[in-house]
Amino acid sequence: MGLSRNLGLATLAVMASTSAHALEKVTFGTNWVAQAEHGGYYQAVADGTYEACGIEVEIKPGGPQANNRILLPVGKIDFLMGGNMLQAFSAIEQGIPTTVVAAHFQKEPQILMTHPDQGLDTWESLKDINLLIGKGGLNSFYQWMKSEFGFKDEQVRPYTYNSAPFLADKKLGQQGYITSEPYAIETEGGFEPNIFLIADYGYDTYSTTVETRTELVETKPEVVKCFVDGSAIGWVNFLYGDNSKALEMIKKDNPGMTDGQLAFSIDKLKSYGIVDSGDALTMGIGAMTDERNKSFFEKMVAAGVVNGDVDYTKSYTLEFVNNGVGLDRKKELTAN
Repeated sequence: MGLSRNLGLATLAVMASTSAHALEKVTFGTNWVAQAEHGGYYQAVADGTYEACGIEVEIKPGGPQANNRILLPVGKIDFLMGGNMLQAFSAIEQGIPTTVVAAHFQKEPQILMTHPDQGLDTWESLKDINLLIGKGGLNSFYQWMKSEFGFKDEQVRPYTYNSAPFLADKKLGQQGYITSEPYAIETEGGFEPNIFLIADYGYDTYSTTVETRTELVETKPEVVKCFVDGSAIGWVNFLYGDNSKALEMIKKDNPGMTDGQLAFSIDKLKSYGIVDSGDALTMGIGAMTDERNKSFFEKMVAAGVVNGDVDYTKSYTLEFVNNGVGLDRKKELTAN
């Protein structure tokens, strides 16, 4: 263990209350079953990063039969993995007292994909074909695609999270996540699809946010800081260090997860800069800015997705991010 690593854990340890005799137990609810996209949190549990600053974190996986979102405001969980900022805006509109305290994905991982060698290798070419889009996507990013680029409702075909229609029709496009659906296409279809990461075309929401109750921000800021800082260091170690223990924890929580899928997802998280790009490169993983949130909010208002009267500035706080946490650790891990 290097000196920088020791100093990093020592810094976290200073944050813990010196009068505490036991770790503060908190529960973090994810928004899906355990996967590589949750790796930084599992890493921080596995290597003791959270404990070093005074909290014991239980990860409560989400999934098709779980709705961790409803558990946050009623105090059944303490932190929640959000999807993107649309959920945070909605919470403000509905008067739900929750706050985004970090954003661990700088880029929304949502993609559109097409078959190769069909003349469908540009964003503009997507306007000429039908697209498999799910209900959630139709009500969010596709409205932005319409307002920003002129896509049409007539292009949409329902996506039921089954890639068989896409595989059968070379002139059909399909939504997906950069870390998931392309892997299924490669393994089932035997080819690499063209990938269009919508974040790279201006859909600039943060994703994989961390939300907590507003009262926790106000009454236990040290706990929030510990979770945010610990998660940032966890993501650095997961992406650039030895993540074997975290991967084992993920597979334990999700026995159906394969090594191939995990490796594919990690590769895409890194190569597309999903976690560590933009402001995160200088401010640390989890970074957010007022300018970025304002930009996304205005785009969603223009697209008719969000009510312009919502005070979006109440949906997040910058109190716990942008402090460069984890940058020294990353430098150490990537030095060789």
